[in-house]
Amino acid sequence: MKKFLLLTVVACSLSLAGFSQSTGSSYQTALGFKIYPGAISIKHFVKDDVALEGLLSFWHHGFRVTGLYEFHGDIGDVNGLKWYIGPGAHLGFYDNDYKEANDNDGGVDLGIDGVLGIDYKINGAPINLSLDWQPSLTIVSDTEFRSWGGLGVRFTF
Repeated sequence: MKKFLLLTVVACSLSLAGFSQSTGSSYQTALGFKIYPGAISIKHFVKDDVALEGLLSFWHHGFRVTGLYEFHGDIGDVNGLKWYIGPGAHLGFYDNDYKEANDNDGGVDLGIDGVLGIDYKINGAPINLSLDWQPSLTIVSDTEFRSWGGLGVRFTF
């Protein structure tokens, strides 16, 4: 079921990309996925240098929603290449098997996140790539620090 949902979202984003592609070196909105932690990703610029990114991660014990507020800046004279950094937060939901196996207090966790990365919009194609580091500190349910990075592939609008 989860694979079907992911494939449906990717297929829909491909269809939408065909109707309203952003083929220059900048974009307003992008939809796709991040490889590790494995999430559906949507990114939308609210200003030229500020974007909101939402991540929805699924795995066999539950799911997690993460929101990030990202400040962007140009890197040199390369069109479409930007750095970004910003704060965020997450809310996760877990099943009983995960709670019992990990001795944590509940099926819900809440925490703070950060992100640091680079973002590249391919000129002439409706594709955006990103590579980032996303540390995360869960503070409700359990105290746990995680550090991961992600390769993002999105279709731009």
